[in-house]
Amino acid sequence: MTTYKELFGKPVKHLSADPTDAEAAGQVWYNTTSGTFKSIVSSGAWSSASSMITARNGSSGGGIQTAAIVFGGLVGPGAPNRTALTEEYNGSGFSAGGALNTARYDPGGTGLQTAALAVGGTDGTSDLAIVEEYDGSAWSEQTNIPAGRKWMALFGTQTAAVMTAGNPNLTTSFKYDGTNWTTTGALSTGRSAAAKGSGVQTAGLCVGGQVPAVTNATEEFDGSSWTAGGNLNTARKYSYGGGIQTSSLIGGGSTPPGPGSAATELYDGTSWTTNPATMGTASYSGGSASNSPDNTAGLAMGGWKGANSGGTEEFNVSINTITPGAWAAGGNLPAAKGNTNVSVGTATTCLSVGGMLGPGTSVTNVTDEYDGATWSGGGTYPISFSAATGSGPAAASWVTGGITSHPAGPTVSTTNTYDGSSWTGGTAYPGTIINAGGCGTQTAGLAWGGLATWTTWPGTTNTFEYDGPSWTAGGALPAGGVTQSGCTGTQIAALSSGGSPAGNANTSYDGTSWTAETVMPRSWPQSAASGTQTATISYLCANPTASVESIHWDGTSWATQPSLGTGRYAVVGRSGTAASAIAAGGYFGPPGAGRTISTEEFTAATTAANIKTITTS
Repeated sequence: MTTYKELFGKPVKHLSADPTDAEAAGQVWYNTTSGTFKSIVSSGAWSSASSMITARNGSSGGGIQTAAIVFGGLVGPGAPNRTALTEEYNGSGFSAGGALNTARYDPGGTGLQTAALAVGGTDGTSDLAIVEEYDGSAWSEQTNIPAGRKWMALFGTQTAAVMTAGNPNLTTSFKYDGTNWTTTGALSTGRSAAAKGSGVQTAGLCVGGQVPAVTNATEEFDGSSWTAGGNLNTARKYSYGGGIQTSSLIGGGSTPPGPGSAATELYDGTSWTTNPATMGTASYSGGSASNSPDNTAGLAMGGWKGANSGGTEEFNVSINTITPGAWAAGGNLPAAKGNTNVSVGTATTCLSVGGMLGPGTSVTNVTDEYDGATWSGGGTYPISFSAATGSGPAAASWVTGGITSHPAGPTVSTTNTYDGSSWTGGTAYPGTIINAGGCGTQTAGLAWGGLATWTTWPGTTNTFEYDGPSWTAGGALPAGGVTQSGCTGTQIAALSSGGSPAGNANTSYDGTSWTAETVMPRSWPQSAASGTQTATISYLCANPTASVESIHWDGTSWATQPSLGTGRYAVVGRSGTAASAIAAGGYFGPPGAGRTISTEEFTAATTAANIKTITTS
């Protein structure tokens, strides 16, 4: 019998545990623990990614999967809802970019995130000839195309692009050199609403579209003329695309009279092959990472999914199985509550202390402890209260301030510390604070801002540092103070994000003074957050929106993250890290009305080797 070694010249390794490094791809080994032969193989898959800031369809884009751009589109029904908004994707979330000079939808797009090209489109009344270039922060108008055009295919770079197809089923094509547009070879078959285009100026593709029926035809461009390529297996228009002429990707698309397609096809320069991976939701007419270097890494941003969507999906052919970041259901609180205080701890060892019980306005002295699965009773707090602040590991935390009744009851300045089973009184806070910020440990804590009374606005600018026995004054907040902000970090490296009155303010503390950082993408007047000064996930906002949004701070910029399942605010938060956090309880309607007992747990995206057991079947 011929052995594996005789066939391939390599012995089969005997390993007690599966390897995880990329060098193991394609190799075969024997796992002595499970008694099976295994190998790492590559496969294609779509996975959900962080949503766009603004849902839309009829947009366009460019870039690569880890540095993409999307712009224009419709944010509601009809031409009055056309937008100039630009968003940038960094591989984990979206942040706002510079707005187009002319709001439009159905434009052509190509180029990179720092050197993009937006061509034509429509304002709803007429097709546009306007061309704009993006430099990574702002758009500037350039030489117009010869005539207004929408629903085109555009590919290449900002200084070497090709435009072809477009409404009404055009064959004309033009080259762009960064300054001027010149006529080049015409398509064999006129069409519109083709895939966004892929390739470079000397080797590109125009795929699918309508002629006027939806077509599966592909044409290849060699720098001067078009020739027929391999046909798609599924005719479609308004698809997502990307890659190069010999390694291209098509995903989704409109397939009249059906609602749309989730199918994926890969091109090798000769023929299209249907990939087993399908998009999570049939979708079309959004932005693509059209300048990806091949068909192993695609990106579909927003589009139409029965309604305007901000949903984003990534396509990867990899030896890794990618598990996207997500919020998932955790154990329910024993009682619905809002305006609670929570120790930082971790997502699996944290506290819910006090708070308002729903649906009334009564407050509680209950301490609930979370172990990552269930909430159970802890030591009783000395008073019933809500709207306090505090921090520290679950078994060594501190809490201070708050009010003893709602809506405008007496304020308190007591400080209490927790040892994992009972609360002990400590030095009172130097004043009264409601809904203040707080972070740090029981022996190195920090509290800032808050209201002196329920009706005293604006909030205070005070900052105080806690060393366990006593409080001492720290650096003052910017004028106007802050209340109900997201709080993360340590006594010497803190972050206060969102909160009232500014809503989008973001400031850091270095142990001495506060410094303004990049503001949040929009107003979050009741923010919750978990993490550190340079790696924070912030979630939720004020009534009555009860937002499901979450966003990530990396120390420099903000980017969107996966959405929560239940919109809420004034929650049990501050627990865990930017990669592992919880949100529990809170309001989902006006204060005094709906509160929830649900807990959600956030887990960031992970990757693992796609290891397969080899069988004889």
